[in-house]
Amino acid sequence: MKVSWSVRVSTCFSMGLIVVASASCQEAELPSVEIVEPVEGAVLADANVRVVLRAGGVEIAPASDPREGTAHHHLFIDRDVTPLQDTIPAGVLGILHLGRGQTEFVLQELEPGEHRVIALLADHSHVPLDPPAADTVRFTVQR
Repeated sequence: MKVSWSVRVSTCFSMGLIVVASASCQEAELPSVEIVEPVEGAVLADANVRVVLRAGGVEIAPASDPREGTAHHHLFIDRDVTPLQDTIPAGVLGILHLGRGQTEFVLQELEPGEHRVIALLADHSHVPLDPPAADTVRFTVQR
């Protein structure tokens, strides 16, 4: 089962107690991420798996760019996400920081069998966005 988190927020301007609906309402998209490749349930013959990511509602930028409204991707390979209020640790097996602003990555030499990748957006300090923007995909590398 593929799980994606995405939320839309509507903002309207009000005048006293009267809410001006259609002309003044704007829909602001909260950050979201989608794993485009591999697709959920894919059976892959190659042990080198290309992961392609798409984000919405946020600009993908290098971690060295501290601007508001930017984020970068993190991949959790065959492991659970770390606590969402904590900084995503570096140098931990199964956690990849795409800190240069990459939207694609090739997982090298995956073992045959079932795998799970979780994509999670984080700010320049490697803290997950609040609310979190994540997506999960499961696939199999053939033996």
